[in-house]
Parts: sequence; structure tokens; C-alpha cells
Amino acid sequence: MGENWVIDVKGKLESFSCEEEEKQWKKHSIYRVPHCLTELNRKAYKPQVVSFGPYHHGDENLMPMEEHKQRALLHFFKRSDKPVEEYWNDLEAVAEQLMGSYEGLAEEWKDKGRFLELMIRDGCFVLEILLTSYDVANDYASNDPIFSAHGKLHNMPYIRRDMLMIENQIPFLVLQKLFATQSVRYSKSEEFLNKLILKFCTNSLDVPRVGSGLHVLDMYRKSMLHACPDRRARSSPTEEGTGEIVRSATELNESGIRFKKSKTQSLKDITFRNGVLRLPVIVVDDTTESVFLNLMAYERLQPGAGNEVTSYVFFMDNIVDSAKDVSVLHAKGIIQNAVGSDKAVAKLFNHLSKDVTLDPESGLDEVHKQVNDYCKKRWNEWRANLIHTYFRSPWAFLSLLAAIFLLILTVAQTFYSIYPYFSPSSH
Repeated sequence: MGENWVIDVKGKLESFSCEEEEKQWKKHSIYRVPHCLTELNRKAYKPQVVSFGPYHHGDENLMPMEEHKQRALLHFFKRSDKPVEEYWNDLEAVAEQLMGSYEGLAEEWKDKGRFLELMIRDGCFVLEILLTSYDVANDYASNDPIFSAHGKLHNMPYIRRDMLMIENQIPFLVLQKLFATQSVRYSKSEEFLNKLILKFCTNSLDVPRVGSGLHVLDMYRKSMLHACPDRRARSSPTEEGTGEIVRSATELNESGIRFKKSKTQSLKDITFRNGVLRLPVIVVDDTTESVFLNLMAYERLQPGAGNEVTSYVFFMDNIVDSAKDVSVLHAKGIIQNAVGSDKAVAKLFNHLSKDVTLDPESGLDEVHKQVNDYCKKRWNEWRANLIHTYFRSPWAFLSLLAAIFLLILTVAQTFYSIYPYFSPSSH
């Protein structure tokens, strides 16, 4: 038995190549989320209404949408002036690249024909969602369950959420190929496709130009980090992270730090200057937790992607400890609460950063240091202690006022008692 193992290992060593191994890792951009992450919130990583790609295809609760995918495929090709074979051939030419995008692709999906069928059907469904959402093209019935006004209102929010899950991605190359083949009438079709994706994912008409991405989630992440220079580029390459923890928003406020909205909504646009901490506006709703968890999982699994979203979440967890911290930031327009109570928002941020591994060279490390240095100045410490001790409750404040009043009375009494000795009257 031992001899067979030795022979087997020797055979594998003959074909083993570090260069080939590196090339294989570089192909991956879509991943299965590790068990250690899914245990924290399984629902956040699992699509609820529609599957994109092979990982969740065939899940029982997602099967009803397959009928709508097939119908969307027919609408897509019916509207096209190109033969179906041309679409197939375009994707077949890059089939190996597309299959390599998936980490741990199951054997059943290594059948090129079956894999391409899935890519074309899911890709056409994504494009139909984008095109009909902004009335670029819509030849569906007015009572269509997905693509009508009624369908957009009641189904698109769930589809949007599922489209931003790391296990539920298809390579952006699929969308590019399908769209370019059909959309020769559009000038700069790739740029137009990028805009459609970001408009749908951000639910906004004003979207940044971020260029191409690996998939929809990657493009959405880029849009959240746009229009702000990378702080790491301004740091010395030998400079080490401080690893300091920022105090809560309430404590920072007590230390004299003021909160203001950043000029952009980029998650990297966090600055501290002259006692003012600027933070980007964030809308917290029912999808916030799922989106951030998937973005953080992507940063964790994709080498070279960066850690900006993870750093932002870690920073927010530091300054948001309780409902009172949320209230402080909400009053400044930084947190827009669409989930209900401030306590729920605080719990969300505290949960997001659970088991997070922070990059020691985080781009926000400089801000951490500046804020903590400001708080450590003697006057700011005294101010914080004074507020914390005497201004936390009306009774403590009244006690302070009473003590000051008694002190003034004592000083006045003492003054009037000794004044006649130093300034005798004319009598």
C-alpha cells in the first residue's frame, strides 16, 4: 500500500508546476463562500428567487424562475437580427476562460455544451432585466409577472439582491459577448452596458464610470469606491499600521470632534481634519447586511481585490457601538435609517465585523491615528471626562450647577466677611 502511494506521488511530481498552479489561481473570480463565513449568516449568501451560474442552479426554491429565464431567452433572440449560432460561437471561443472563472466547478458543469447553455440562458436573462428596467427594449406583455411595471415593483428588488451575491455571479465576459453581438446599433456598447448594470444595482440614474469588471458584484464594488484617491499610495512603503481602535461616535463627540458628510459617497472618502471627521452617507435598509457580507467575502477570497469595503465596515463598527451612536450620525445626515430602530442599525454594524480579518496596512489607518491623537490631547480628554461625568443625565448636570452655585455663595460670603477689615468705613 505504501509503495503505491510513493509511486502515485512521484507521478504527480513529474507533472507538477508552480507556474501552472499560479495561472490556475489567476483564472478564478467567482467563489464558494467558506463554511466559516456562511455559519454567521447563511441566508446572506444564498439566493432567494433566482440563480445565476452553476453553484445554485437546480435549487428547488429557485426553479420557478427557470421558466421566466427561458421566456426571456426567446425575447432576446427574437429581437436580434443575428442567428443563434453566432451567439453560441462567440461564447464557445472563450468557454475555457469562462469555466476557469469558477473555483471548484463541479464535474457536471465541465461538459462544455451544458455549461454554455447555462451561460447563454442566464446571461440573456440578466440583459433582459437591464434592458427592460430602463425601457431600452421592452416587448413583453403589460401583465408579464417579471418584466411589466407590476413585476418590476414586486420582483426586481429581490432579483437585484440575488444578483449581488458572490456565489451567484456569471463572468462579465458573458454579458459583454451577448450584448455586443446583439447591440451593434449602440455606440460604445460596453460603456452603455456598464451604465445599465450600475443603474440597476445602485437604483440611481447618476452612476460613475468604473470601466469593466470581473462580474456584476465586482463592478458594484468599484462604484462604491469611485472618485477618491487611494490613501495607501500616499503612505511610506515602510510605514506600519498602528492597529488602533477608534472610539464610539458618542465619545468622539464628547471629545469635541464634529461629524460632517463627505463630499462624495465613496467608502474611501473618510477624512479627519481640524477636529472634523467626514464620512460618506450610507442608506441602511433590508439589503445592506447581505450586500456588505458578500462584498467582504469577495475581498477575502479574491487576491489583489483590495480591502477597502472591509476597512470601512471595521471603522463603522468602531464608532457605532449603540443606538446613541447611530442617533449622533443620523442627526448629521451620515446614516439614513430605513430599517426601523437605531438599535437595529447598531446591531447590524456590530454583526458585520464579526470574525473580520483587518489588513494591517488598511487605507483608514492614518485616519485612526489622527482621530486618536486628537482625543489624547489633554484639553480634549478633560472635556470628554467632564461631559461623561456631569452631562450624561439631567440630575448630574443639576448637581453640578448646585455645587457651582454653593461655591459662588461661599466665595461671596467670605468676601463680604473680610472686606470690612481691609476697607473700614468713614465712621
